[in-house]
Amino acid sequence: MQPDRTSEISNLLATKMLVLDGAMGTMIQRHGLQEADYRGTRFADHPHDLKGNNDLLVLTRPDVIGGIHRAYLEAGADLLETCTFNSTAVSQADYKLEPIVYELNVTGAALARQLCDEFTAANPAKPRFVAGVLGPTSRTASISPDVNDPGYRNVTFDALVTDYLEAIRGLTDGGADILLVETIFDTLNAKAALFAIEKFFDNAGRRWPVMISGTITDASGRTLSGQTAEAFWNSLSHIKPVSFGLNCALGASELRQYVEELSRICDCYVSAHPNAGLPNAFGGYDETPEMLADEIESWAKSGIVNIVGGCCGTSPDHIRVIAERVATVNPRKVPKIEKKLRLSGLEPFNVGADSLYVNVGERTNVTGSKAFARMILEGRFDDALAVARQQVENGAQVIDINMDEAMLDSIAAMDRFLKLIASEPDISRVPIMIDSSKWEVIEAGLKCIQGKGIVNSISMKEGEAKFIEQAKLARRYGAAVIVMAFDEKGQADTFARKTEICKRAYDLLLSIDFPAEDIIFDPNIFAIATGIPEHDNYAVDFIESVRWIKQNLPHAHISGGVSNVSFSFRGNDAVREAIHTVFLYHAIKAGMTMGIVNAGMLGIYDDLEPELRQKVEDVVLNRNPNAGEALVDFAQTVKEGKAKDTGPDLSWREQSVEKRLEHALIKGITDFVVADTEEVRAKLESEGKPPLSVIEGPLMNGMNVVGDLFGAGKMFLPQVVKSARVMKQAVAYLLPYIEAEKPAPVSGARARF
Repeated sequence: MQPDRTSEISNLLATKMLVLDGAMGTMIQRHGLQEADYRGTRFADHPHDLKGNNDLLVLTRPDVIGGIHRAYLEAGADLLETCTFNSTAVSQADYKLEPIVYELNVTGAALARQLCDEFTAANPAKPRFVAGVLGPTSRTASISPDVNDPGYRNVTFDALVTDYLEAIRGLTDGGADILLVETIFDTLNAKAALFAIEKFFDNAGRRWPVMISGTITDASGRTLSGQTAEAFWNSLSHIKPVSFGLNCALGASELRQYVEELSRICDCYVSAHPNAGLPNAFGGYDETPEMLADEIESWAKSGIVNIVGGCCGTSPDHIRVIAERVATVNPRKVPKIEKKLRLSGLEPFNVGADSLYVNVGERTNVTGSKAFARMILEGRFDDALAVARQQVENGAQVIDINMDEAMLDSIAAMDRFLKLIASEPDISRVPIMIDSSKWEVIEAGLKCIQGKGIVNSISMKEGEAKFIEQAKLARRYGAAVIVMAFDEKGQADTFARKTEICKRAYDLLLSIDFPAEDIIFDPNIFAIATGIPEHDNYAVDFIESVRWIKQNLPHAHISGGVSNVSFSFRGNDAVREAIHTVFLYHAIKAGMTMGIVNAGMLGIYDDLEPELRQKVEDVVLNRNPNAGEALVDFAQTVKEGKAKDTGPDLSWREQSVEKRLEHALIKGITDFVVADTEEVRAKLESEGKPPLSVIEGPLMNGMNVVGDLFGAGKMFLPQVVKSARVMKQAVAYLLPYIEAEKPAPVSGARARF
């Protein structure tokens, strides 16, 4: 086992560009090896074909692999990758060689170690390092190999962890300085590798530097499993890698924009080792050493990389020219990145100190929705997916999933539903909140999501030891946590108890190096207007605890189950909607970050009926002792009036057409938008104004009102999403008119081009 060289590597990276080696596979192809070369004498009678199992050559043709390593070191490589890309049991199963996985890794690392030590001894001023390669395996934990069953997987998270652990043990025993998780096309596989790495570090009692390198598969800018570069970073940054970057699939020119993106957001060093261009019609690579080096030199001079090298199609000649070009270029300076809650589904979702309120969809929760519970109990997962999709379409930026039902196998239901969601990009683009009172259900869910989600929840109700254990595991899976204000004495109901428990939990989490920005407190929202005087101040206590957390626990966030506050009025949706709207208006002003609520039960603060709003506000803010009784009495009139109204209020249709459009945008009403848009268009046309003026005038005026209400916390994202739909429909109607006004092309213009 190699001594810890973390400081040496970090110090070098701070002062110079480091060079990684180039391709292994295409270099092996140059040797024209046959089946006998792969078999050697040891595997002469093996019952399975072995040609193409390049990792096996560390045992049967170490002269070939050693010669390639030597050539890269002579070319100037600082970091030498082990020939262990497929040295996991799941990959070696293709050749029926699972029993030799440890040997492949330890031998591959030892071979590279011997050569690096030789070159370092010859020139101590240029130390060489062994990067122990952990490849992506031949399976995908996020993608079904069966088109007829999107929930099927041919590998489990736990199996990947076991396989990676064996490989890591071999690499470190063989002398690797660094662990390189490379060519990642499925982030969930990489999360399994990182989970195994952290588990190994715990057992070993020390750490190794970790490099992570993913693969953007095409011009879409996404990995094979669908993540953008920033979502990929958000998912894996929890291990605090020494470097993070991209390799393979693309040439340098195509890869550059994604490397630049990582350079802006990564608070670690950035690596990149592209292919020698895109493959040609024959599967070869055409970029010469000079061509590739020109591009990489430009990267280096632009200050976007710290480690460079080559992937498919590159050779020692490519690495030699790259090393010469970057030798005197200063490395990228690691930026100071603002602390944010950085979540991800297929796309990133970042919540900072100045972010607006985040809406968490609650309808995919069997404890909160009888309809959803029936779907899951009856196995109607397609219908359940439609509920999740509707939440995202209606503005949920995170979706809360809970399967805690006595008649359910909660673990199996969570596993199945999350795997099905992974196959639905319009749902899985947002982060997942895994919600359960049972840790084993939460953990099952964490093994299914490739993005960075939220655990809902952990608490100190079983003591500090259990709390810390679960927090560490959540971190190891790459998740943020909701911390309930709940300790050994029970749930906190007063301001004093809420703040005391949150402060204690915060200090404990920081003591185990849990990032403050990944802590989300839930100080407990309880029902108000219950008729019990002790409950009258519950909303005030919550709101004031939010304000205290914001001021005293830096970077932490606050959430809560908003529907709880109106529980006393279940059955009266109009009153419940008003309570949610008023409560959120004040809680958001105090600093509440997110809330779990049915987006369909949120109103617009300024549009609440004045008397209803006043009575609700009296209850929420506990402004007088009889507020609850007054609201209960008034609720009967609301229930008998508006709730039983035979039709919608269309009095707004009597206003001017400009005001009608504004009202439709604020309320998200699409019923009349085409007719009203046409009326405005015709009116403006009679004044000599073009169709575009409808957008620039009345429509934008309406959207400006929406923006002002949203910014003031009087309107929430689900309503803004509806407003955007109205705007989109109006613009779609106007487009043919706008296109018709464009000047016709000049005759003969095409011939000149």
